[in-house]
Amino acid sequence: MTLTTFSSSMILGSLLIGACVSPDPGDPGDPGDPAVDPSPQAAGTCSAVAIITARASGEAAGEGITGALVSQIIRSSKQTISRASVNYPATLTNYASSSAQGVAALKAQLTQQVQNCPDQKIVLAGYSQGAHVILDAVGGGGGGALGAQTAPVPASIANHVVAFVSFGDPRHVIGQPFDLGTSRRNGLFPRTAQQLQTLQQFAAKIQANCDTNDTFCDSGASVTVHLTYLNRDQNAAAQFVLDQVGG
Repeated sequence: MTLTTFSSSMILGSLLIGACVSPDPGDPGDPGDPAVDPSPQAAGTCSAVAIITARASGEAAGEGITGALVSQIIRSSKQTISRASVNYPATLTNYASSSAQGVAALKAQLTQQVQNCPDQKIVLAGYSQGAHVILDAVGGGGGGALGAQTAPVPASIANHVVAFVSFGDPRHVIGQPFDLGTSRRNGLFPRTAQQLQTLQQFAAKIQANCDTNDTFCDSGASVTVHLTYLNRDQNAAAQFVLDQVGG
């Protein structure tokens, strides 16, 4: 599928996203709340855990629908947790450029976060294009229709991330040790062997959710499947993160 066709499908998906997924609007970070500050925490004000979220295509700046997951984790954890979002376009047009900007922004954000809070446990969560962004940041990005390949963030930074949770990643490849869900087909922009090899080093820390017929991660025909992962998987994802951070 071409990038043009992909963008057209994603436009439909963004129009439906509010109708298909409706988190409690009173939760901080949910759609409709003010954008979450994307800035890394200042040195000396470090929480025990930092959750950084990359939103889906077409969502307003902030955490997007994945904010509901972040709120659930914070309510359930016994630790201090900060929340932030990746500052990137998340646009449907010129997807390759938008996602590349997201990867670069997250790599810089992670680097600054680790420098400011070296003992902090970091969690990355991403939906759709945001899922693409969080896994490319540590596995390497680009290639094929996405343009020139880019290097992952250094392992000395990536190793501070204790959990990665992704939903509907267009770069999904079947048969990976971190894959969850019912998908049996690759996504629209499958990762290279080298990128997958890098990600496999973090396999125990990753949950990558992709289900059959998802338009983007499974090259299927259902936008509804793509937009409703939190309906199916939010509780399991929250428990995975809590286990990874130590409650």
